[in-house]
Amino acid sequence: MKIVTQVKLLPEADQAAALRSTLRAVNNAAGWVSQIAFERGVPREYELRKHTYAELKARGLGAQAAQHTIKKVRDAYTVLKANIRAGNLGKEGSKRRRTAESKPIAFRPEAAQPYDDRCLSWQYDQQTVSIWTRSGRLKNISFVCSPDGLKTLQQYRKGESDLIERDGVFYLVATCEVPEAERYEPDGFIGVDLGIANIATASTGYMAAGRGLNRYRKRQLDLRRKLQKKRTKSAKRRLKARSRREQRHAANQNHIISKTIVTEAERTGRGLSLEELKGIRTRVRLRKPQRVALHSWAFSQLGDFIVYKAKRAGVPLVFVDPAYTSQTCAECGHVDKRNRVNQGLFICRGCGVVAHADRNASHNIAQRGENVWNAGRESRVPATP
Repeated sequence: MKIVTQVKLLPEADQAAALRSTLRAVNNAAGWVSQIAFERGVPREYELRKHTYAELKARGLGAQAAQHTIKKVRDAYTVLKANIRAGNLGKEGSKRRRTAESKPIAFRPEAAQPYDDRCLSWQYDQQTVSIWTRSGRLKNISFVCSPDGLKTLQQYRKGESDLIERDGVFYLVATCEVPEAERYEPDGFIGVDLGIANIATASTGYMAAGRGLNRYRKRQLDLRRKLQKKRTKSAKRRLKARSRREQRHAANQNHIISKTIVTEAERTGRGLSLEELKGIRTRVRLRKPQRVALHSWAFSQLGDFIVYKAKRAGVPLVFVDPAYTSQTCAECGHVDKRNRVNQGLFICRGCGVVAHADRNASHNIAQRGENVWNAGRESRVPATP
């Protein structure tokens, strides 16, 4: 299982200047390579290398840096092609898709640059790194991270690491190959209902209310509107900073929620059952005031956090169809859209049971998860007479 670990670099002033100059040089070169790739119809990496490698070396990039720059550009076009094929940029002929297809991919000056073990080495005991720059190899650059992050780096780091700059601060994002824990046989399942009013509701009774997070986002939305009206450079800088701050806040909340859910499943020896919510933004129709809440909430991020934490802990996990989970009674199985009286109240028209709507849905998801798990274990081979 691949996860990423981020460390913060603490370079001296001259080291920071060298890192910044290197990032800008490689990303400027990536923009030039992107122009060549676009003009030549995005050839394969080997052919693109024949047209650009010598020029990149002449610009002062080392052999490995030049190779990584070419590969970064080719990978960017591969991702663009996949997004177009998946319809993420709209239908054929849409304005957004025409814009993406009509010009070369651009690279920001501070965009990430990959480093392999030939141009980056780690000294874990001293918590320093040695890294290639256009000014030569910089040694003994200190870094800081959490104790768990350092332990993960020491044991499982493998492959490339990306150097990035955010607001003048440099980070290294390392890829780690962490082995998955052996899954145990679950004693039942915990259903997790994901929503906006309540971010996550578990069938065990745990509920992560979204009131605080939604209030925080509304406040950030109001501040963004005020800054957008100013239309000054300083306002744009503050908008970027606030956007990243909001993303970090939401990610932190999702980490807390996912850890709580996975820990409870591991403690009780049960599995986890989640809704399959991919494509929800294209399926759900909402009024205009509700769209902001739907599109600003990280639906997939919380699910991804639960998935990788469950894999690390060996917790069995299944995905189920979320259709009618909010309209089905968990007690008698009666399905009626009128069962869902409002956002928080469920009253079954079949048996009369009264329950919290999200908790009722979480019990349905738990039951479906157990059915999916048992169906997967059943043998499809006919029994011999």
